[in-house]
Amino acid sequence: MKNLLIPTDFSSNAAHAISYALDLFKCERANFYFLHTYADEVYEVTHNVEDSFFDKQKKAIALNSKKLLDEIITEQKEKRHNPRHHYESVATFDSLVDGVNAFVNLKNIDLTIMGTKGKTADKTVTFGSHTIQVFKYVNCPVLAVPDQYAYNPPKKILFPTDYMVPYKRRELKLLDTLAARYKSEIHTLYISDFEDLSHRQSDNKKFLEASLPNAMIHSKRTSVKNRAEAIMDYMDQNNMDLLTMVNSRHSFLEDMLYRSTVDQIALYTPIPFLVLQNLPR
Repeated sequence: MKNLLIPTDFSSNAAHAISYALDLFKCERANFYFLHTYADEVYEVTHNVEDSFFDKQKKAIALNSKKLLDEIITEQKEKRHNPRHHYESVATFDSLVDGVNAFVNLKNIDLTIMGTKGKTADKTVTFGSHTIQVFKYVNCPVLAVPDQYAYNPPKKILFPTDYMVPYKRRELKLLDTLAARYKSEIHTLYISDFEDLSHRQSDNKKFLEASLPNAMIHSKRTSVKNRAEAIMDYMDQNNMDLLTMVNSRHSFLEDMLYRSTVDQIALYTPIPFLVLQNLPR
């Protein structure tokens, strides 16, 4: 069974991500865990207060969080009766990243799914600050779903890569499972002025292709320009349904996440964005 984690702040963005996740895995046997972390919420309303009031507010927010999570499960069971799906909820007094990472390790989570923005839903930014933090620091694949994106099966998946980093079998298996389910094309996009690959790049490319036996792989190359623009141009010109990138040390994605402020991030993606983590698990 797939173990899928969906953090929620009870916003419309989070609800949209839940809907997308249930559609995407509707044919899979899966455990869905709905997680709400409420430490920030408690601290915001209990600044400079007595311990007794702090404890009272913490308990009240915990109870309300559990109530809202239970309502999500009840709603999904009523809307989408699916015997393949099992739902559980957890409310934890923790920060989002720490809470997600703890649960990823506890339940051996295969994929975390969330919205690209939270309650603030600032229209001037591509990804909210919480989503950026999850991309950076959570040790499992993360799928971010834009709030305006209507569900579409991932028939065409874009995978930009420089073939410089080794890939993780488990995370590629997740991608291969999706490709098998939806008979997907995976377009590997190599952004370079040169067609020739080094021995390392050739080995990594062979490993990538061998790890995706159920996908129809199309190897593409485009000349060097602004990499974010090259990715976005390819998405637009080829009507892609899902963007996948690897977050690893010294990768383009890591550089983009760490050096960009949230409102200056170079990549705008109107389609779901799957970030694979080539980091210690």
